[in-house]
Amino acid sequence: MSIVDEDRQWFKSSTGLDARQTPRDISFCGHAILGDEIFIVNDTATDSRFSDNPLVLDNPNIRFYAGCPLTSLNGYRIGTMCLIDRKPRGFLKEDQTILKDLAAMVEREIELTKLANNDELTGIPNRRGFKVLAEKSLMLCKRKHLPASIVYFDVDKFKRINDDHGHAEGDRTLSLIANNMESVARDSDVIARLGGDEFAIMFSDTSKESAEHVVKRFEESMEKSCKQEALSYQINLSHGIVEYNPKVHSSIGDLLNDGDKLMYAQKQKHSA
Repeated sequence: MSIVDEDRQWFKSSTGLDARQTPRDISFCGHAILGDEIFIVNDTATDSRFSDNPLVLDNPNIRFYAGCPLTSLNGYRIGTMCLIDRKPRGFLKEDQTILKDLAAMVEREIELTKLANNDELTGIPNRRGFKVLAEKSLMLCKRKHLPASIVYFDVDKFKRINDDHGHAEGDRTLSLIANNMESVARDSDVIARLGGDEFAIMFSDTSKESAEHVVKRFEESMEKSCKQEALSYQINLSHGIVEYNPKVHSSIGDLLNDGDKLMYAQKQKHSA
């Protein structure tokens, strides 16, 4: 099973192949994901597209390839379920049916994993997904001696929004928050809906002071969105910002706990 990104293909799972990744511009899977059907090359040596390909001329000496595109929940082709051989061969209709069935199984596994790690309402990671992604970011920052910060958010008086305006409006509020978080976050940042009306952002290579500037931009973005949506109520959030301290925080959980405490202290002030 291969995953294809902008510059390379990498093998998420493989048997009988030592390579773990190859450049996309010489990959077979990069061709396969351009179509909807199985991409078959019966003999690379006689195919003008691949006869001089380094993967054909050198290790792993590909002579046969069949790849079935894998499609994500939102319709993007992200990689392939593929078969490779070092000798030319045919590929019957029965073989193609089996490969399609295997690809469908992989797609279902990807869908289930995504659903387990993403919030269904907002589309951003949930608490489980956040911990997985943020832990990896934290390990990278720790290894490279970079700063990292987490912001823990909670919507003020969210119950009142639901009670006064209905749960559909409450869902609209949560989606609006997620959309604005995505608009101010960088690709390297991890945002999440932790549950209920709680959100978080993990900033890599970012001090507490820099995180405060991003929070300010987020608040301004929220204010602008509320005006554009002509909401009849205010959306206010309390937050707590924690900068990673390796002597105090051994995990993302420790950072979240400290952020939660700071957020709660601010919420108490807002309620006073």
